Amino acid sequence: MNDGGLPVQQPAAVRAYRALERMIVILDLAPGSSTTEGALIERLQLGRTPVREAIQRLAWEGLLEIRPRAGIAVAPLDPGDWLRVVEAREGVEVAMARAAARHGTQEAAQLFAQAASAMQRAVVSGNVIAFMEADKGLDEAMALAADNPFAARLAAPLQTHSRRFWFRYKADTGLAVAAEHHVAVIRAILDGDVDGAGQQAGRLMALLRGHAEAAGRR
Repeated sequence: MNDGGLPVQQPAAVRAYRALERMIVILDLAPGSSTTEGALIERLQLGRTPVREAIQRLAWEGLLEIRPRAGIAVAPLDPGDWLRVVEAREGVEVAMARAAARHGTQEAAQLFAQAASAMQRAVVSGNVIAFMEADKGLDEAMALAADNPFAARLAAPLQTHSRRFWFRYKADTGLAVAAEHHVAVIRAILDGDVDGAGQQAGRLMALLRGHAEAAGRR
C-alpha cells in the first residue's frame, strides 16, 4: 500500500513471473509443451524485458527449459518426481514454520490470517485455483515471518513444483483436508508455538508425501 492507501503496483518483472508461474501450476501451459518468448509476451501483454526475466527465473527453478533457436519447453510432469520434491521440502518447511512462530511480525500475522480465510473460502466454493492462490500467499507469509532469506530461496521453487503436482493429481478431491492441515500450521504460528508449528508442518509434509506416493503408483 502507498501513503494514500492505494495498492502498490508490482514491478512488471514480478507480474510476469507470477502470471507465468500460475499458468504453469494450473497447467494452462501444458507439461512438455513448447512455446516461444514472443508468444508469452503476447499472452501476458507485458514488455520483452520483464517477460524474459521471468522466463529466466522459471528456467532456474526447473519449470521451463530455454532451448536456443528452438523455443521454450515447459517442464514435463512425471508423477514419480513429486515424492522427490516432497523429500526436498520436508526439512526446510519444518525449519521455516518453527522460525515463523518464533520471529513472526504483525504484518506476517495479517498475511497468514488472509491466507487461512482465502483457503477456507476456496473450500466452501470448491474453487481450486483460488486455493492455489491462497497457498501461494501462505508461502509468501511464511517466507516473510521466518526471516531467513536462504531458506525462503530454497523453499520457493519446491513449493511451486509441489503445487503443480497437487493440482494435477489431487486437486479434484483434496481441498478440505489440505486446507485443514495448512490452517493448523497457521494457527500454531500465530500462537507463537514453535514446537507445534514444526509438528504441524511435518504433518502437512506427511500428507503430501502420501499423495505423492499414491501418484507414483499410478
